[in-house]
Amino acid sequence: MKRVYNFSAGPSMLPEPVLKRAAEEMLDYKGSGQSVMEMSHRSKIFESIITECEERLRRVMHIPSNYKVLFLQGGASSQFAMIPLNLMNGSGRADFVITGQWAKKAFAEASRYGKCTAVASSADKTFTYIPKLDPSTFDKDADYFYICLNNTIYGTKWTELPETGDVPLVADISSCILSEPLDVSKFGLLFAGAQKNIGPAGLTVVIIREDLVGHARDITPTMFNYQTHVDHNSMYNTPPCYSIYICKLVLEWLEEMGGVEKMAEINREKAKILYDFLDSSKLFHGTVEKEYRSLMNVPFVTGNDELDKKFVKEAEAAGFVNLKGHRTVGGMRASIYNAMPIQGVKDLVAFMKDFEAKNA
Repeated sequence: MKRVYNFSAGPSMLPEPVLKRAAEEMLDYKGSGQSVMEMSHRSKIFESIITECEERLRRVMHIPSNYKVLFLQGGASSQFAMIPLNLMNGSGRADFVITGQWAKKAFAEASRYGKCTAVASSADKTFTYIPKLDPSTFDKDADYFYICLNNTIYGTKWTELPETGDVPLVADISSCILSEPLDVSKFGLLFAGAQKNIGPAGLTVVIIREDLVGHARDITPTMFNYQTHVDHNSMYNTPPCYSIYICKLVLEWLEEMGGVEKMAEINREKAKILYDFLDSSKLFHGTVEKEYRSLMNVPFVTGNDELDKKFVKEAEAAGFVNLKGHRTVGGMRASIYNAMPIQGVKDLVAFMKDFEAKNA
């Protein structure tokens, strides 16, 4: 069997050693005679899995002790409601920076529960940059300030965090978690869907400062109250057991690779290879302003829709799959998450050079 290079924005490719380990343990996890997929979440053996998973995540991300780590379901999109239900209960206001589709959706959902203000937006240029902020426009009494740290669809990333003072900074880090070091202490809450850099779809990780727990409004559904999951160590109900197990394996692999710091070096190298080619190419070009280029998601176009389609089709036939860009951007997008090897990016660039020679 020949494995393809999967450039999907998510669910994305997983590290091959993780898949092999999961295959080895599929029928019998550590002599238990059963798969993690079928064991009770109340068992001692699964308790050891989720405990180790949290310990490893805390270690690799240097999560301070005054933050809770939750393993939840519902995808990152459920957090668009959970956050205002739990946090927007002081002034009833929140500030947002709109840098793409996911920030827009979070803004729209939060607006159902309180007054939300978009203090800046990059919609005027199809979200190809991160807007400059004017701190004088920030609401000093806002319950939180919301950003999407890396924009999966448009390929932009924040290079400098907003200074929000006493207002908790909340960030969606779904497509950049574990890709480079992040100072957790600068945030009140972080969340990420697993299906990009953590594991398979079905798991959402929430990292929340302790003082932000316990303030949910009375109408908050039990399952949407962070306190519920803190009190029950993420096992109020049956958690996404197998996804948590794979997350543990991914974290083991990450530590063996040298941790987040080493992974950042590798990711910068991969991104440089691809961006350097795009900057020199006469056929392909990137769509994002250079200052705000993502390490994880790289959108690019030829400028000709038919040629874009031809490239995607031929690339797939050659083993480079899921390169079609999001419908709001068009063209192509290469998502080069942690599991994408450097060789995969080199091979993609070699294919692009060959395609350019034949079609320029």
